[in-house]
Amino acid sequence: MQSETVILNGHSFFLRRWGDPELPVLLMLHGFPEYGGAWADLAPHLSHRFHCVAPDQRGYGQSWAPEGTAPYAASNLVADMAALIDHLGGPVDVLGHDWGAAVAYGLAMFQPERVRRLIIANGVHPAPFQRALAAGGAQSEASQYILALREPDAPERFAAENFSRLERFFRHGMGTDWLTENRLADYRTEWARPGRLAGMLGWYRASPLKVALPGEPLTDLPALPLDRLQVRCPHLLIWGPEDRALLPEATEGLEEFAFDLTRVTIPGTDHWLIHQAPEAVAAAMLDWIPEERTRP
Repeated sequence: MQSETVILNGHSFFLRRWGDPELPVLLMLHGFPEYGGAWADLAPHLSHRFHCVAPDQRGYGQSWAPEGTAPYAASNLVADMAALIDHLGGPVDVLGHDWGAAVAYGLAMFQPERVRRLIIANGVHPAPFQRALAAGGAQSEASQYILALREPDAPERFAAENFSRLERFFRHGMGTDWLTENRLADYRTEWARPGRLAGMLGWYRASPLKVALPGEPLTDLPALPLDRLQVRCPHLLIWGPEDRALLPEATEGLEEFAFDLTRVTIPGTDHWLIHQAPEAVAAAMLDWIPEERTRP
């Protein structure tokens, strides 16, 4: 693995890279509460076929972390990665997990000329997800944590006692055997950088997603611009079925928005499948993506 800092749209972003730079680029977008180093389990299984590039996204790790909520609007997050793709000589294949999937979908929908193929690992398209969040059912109940993460004092509460509450959030209801004490120490180092936890939570605060209370469906949602939310490139969805944060209903109807969609399930995994079964995730990707020896 090699690392560097690059300037995108006038701001600094920290990158990790694996593999020969002459290979096709795979842009790897992490979620919450991780950082670019989260891809260290998966990237070695892909670096013989791809030049893997994993940034710390805005607000995370060693990248730029502006103050406030507005800087974390989805359009800004997508613009960061569009600039990175241009820096890398795009278009590229894009892999997103958790919140990184939201940015990956944004790139595919609104910057389609920059995305060759879209791979999502336990992440959700905004339209099916919003439907599930608004229904007042199981996904609404599973997502009540979003409301807690949006509270004004959330950065202080989740940082208290050496991030013990954030660690419990990480471990809640899912397998974290991979999260060793040494690795958790690395996460705490990234969380403790000045302004980073507030920046990470800014993604939740800036999101327009509305979360219904259990049993109280929302009926006043604005109409979604369905024609603008289409994924027109080939799309692979890799799913850990034991996920307790993102339930199967969060991807129901995805075919409406992704006409060239392939679904792969990896049994025995949950939300953290990129850590639990990196070989299986890599195999699903490599089986799906045609082999190319150099950049197109």
